[in-house]
Amino acid sequence: MGSYPRSYGYRFNWRGLLTPAIKILLIANTAVFLVQTLVTLIAGQEALRLVLEWFGLIPSAVIPGLRIWQPFTYMFLHSGLMHLLINMLVLWMFGGDLERAWGRRRFYTYYFLCGVGAGLINILVKTIPVFFGRPPSDVPTIGASGAIYGILLAAAVVFPDRQVWIFPLPVQLPMRAYVAIIGAIEFFGTLGAGGDNISHISHLGGMLVGYLYLRRSSFFYRIRNRFSDWKRRRLRRKFEVYMREHQDKPSSRPDRWVN
Repeated sequence: MGSYPRSYGYRFNWRGLLTPAIKILLIANTAVFLVQTLVTLIAGQEALRLVLEWFGLIPSAVIPGLRIWQPFTYMFLHSGLMHLLINMLVLWMFGGDLERAWGRRRFYTYYFLCGVGAGLINILVKTIPVFFGRPPSDVPTIGASGAIYGILLAAAVVFPDRQVWIFPLPVQLPMRAYVAIIGAIEFFGTLGAGGDNISHISHLGGMLVGYLYLRRSSFFYRIRNRFSDWKRRRLRRKFEVYMREHQDKPSSRPDRWVN
């Protein structure tokens, strides 16, 4: 007689829902948010303000104050539960497949490169008023949105034809079109954002850094090609000059030695 397993039903693999890097990022962001909440409950808003001043992203603190850790630490702070949930949901929805395609190490590299790069672009843009006699911004920027928008851009590049359901509307769009619309919204948001408390610059910065990172090989490939073409043209010109200089010269005198 044959043997049969005790359970005849299909057992769902919950571990497959979370890839290793996504799991670590979810735990880290949630843990930091819990610390923020406990600090606020125990020590009040003044203590939370000190946390944001030291670990949020403030251009006037990074450049003159040398708080060089802020472009990294600001990614783990969030302004509220909804802010955290939306960022982590998007990270889980689109980041897992990228990690499966790239591997953990490359995914970590890309995630933090987009986040830190978005922070540096934020600092650069908000420091521009200094050249016009105005002080730099002292409002802290927090959240993983810069890295998350980089993840969205990568998903559009790696999975351009994947269909995205625009909840709650009964509409589906290809990933490429979905991210293009989001990028356009963020661009126009930078033109008219006055009091929405959303760092559109960081969002666009994360997408820009992600695009440059993903296209770096093609950029270098073009540069190598242009350099090789320039070297070939240069050698050809040298050869043509050499031929012009020697084409009218008489042949060398024959050797008169006789064996």
